[in-house]
Amino acid sequence: MKYLGLAYFTPEKFAALRPDEIEALVSQCPARDEQMRATGKVMMAASLGDLDGWKTLRPRNGRTQVSDGPYTEAKEVVGGLFIIDADSPEEAVRIASLHPAATLGEEGGWAVELIPMEFHVGG
Repeated sequence: MKYLGLAYFTPEKFAALRPDEIEALVSQCPARDEQMRATGKVMMAASLGDLDGWKTLRPRNGRTQVSDGPYTEAKEVVGGLFIIDADSPEEAVRIASLHPAATLGEEGGWAVELIPMEFHVGG
């Protein structure tokens, strides 16, 4: 079964951290990411770009409306994502637990949402 992991953060909490706190936190991420990839079960992982470059598209009056930034009513924002190919829900949780957002950064409002999914490859 495939699982989508969404790594969240809370921009206001993250912005309240001092630069040295951010550096101490972020410097731990590569090792945690590598632990997760070393399981051999991670199909892909990505960090998402700066919020200033985001666009939101919505249907409005038969046309597509484009606005800057992420969905504005959200308190948490997706900062990264990954896909795991796990043999069981328990294995998926164990692997997702290795992600930095699941183990570090409580003060930055980090979290991981793990979602079972059907995976379709176009053709």
